[in-house]
Amino acid sequence: MNYSAVRTRYVDDTVATASPAKLLTMLYDRLVLDLQRAEAAQRGGDRAAAGVQLNHAQDIVGELVSTLDVDAWDGAKQLMSVYTFLLTELISANVAGDAERTAACRELVEPLRDAWHQAAQEVSVTATPLENITVGAPGRSLGELGVG
Repeated sequence: MNYSAVRTRYVDDTVATASPAKLLTMLYDRLVLDLQRAEAAQRGGDRAAAGVQLNHAQDIVGELVSTLDVDAWDGAKQLMSVYTFLLTELISANVAGDAERTAACRELVEPLRDAWHQAAQEVSVTATPLENITVGAPGRSLGELGVG
């Protein structure tokens, strides 16, 4: 049995059937996981492993940037600024092999992740539709980003 293919199918099915709010929280969860793994690898002296995780984190932030509609709500432009700053810091942390910088990125992302989880929970409780939220670039599978 090809477990990689089974996992890929499971992730693709999970992503295909998830609500936009769930997809967003899945991206944030994976982003935090990538940053935790990168920080641990950097502290352990494994720059290659840290680089893989930080590059993946950059891909996720890039996806968040590409799907953020800055005209959709008042705080969107500020969130875009956070994403832009985060991308710069992730690149710098990777180049320098700086675990402290990676930790600072994680500490920036964790409250955002928690806020999105809370918002998603409130939306599911009130059953308010999220039709205006788009997560994922056309033609791109979120499974590529390790969501799920």
